[in-house]
Amino acid sequence: MFEVTLLFLVMLVIAACAFLPSGCSSPESSQQSDAVSDSCLNSELGVPEDSTFKQNFLTHLQSEIESALWPRPTDSILQRHYDALVSAELENRLAAMPDS
Repeated sequence: MFEVTLLFLVMLVIAACAFLPSGCSSPESSQQSDAVSDSCLNSELGVPEDSTFKQNFLTHLQSEIESALWPRPTDSILQRHYDALVSAELENRLAAMPDS
């Protein structure tokens, strides 16, 4: 019963992030940095063009997001929801970056 309640709360947070115009302010998982589309990663957003610098930038941004969240769950289904939440927040932060 606890897992169902927790899953419902995570899904509620994800739905709020998807439908609120301001998005969420929670961090994202480091395992989801590959899920970010390359169309969001260009010099206009201030993301480095070099692949090594780009990966370091995304890893740092993801670790910032994860540090603001609760610990990563151990259940595989909750991990997927957690990773989706982190990925969505990472995309929101990349989209919100000012143009250079």
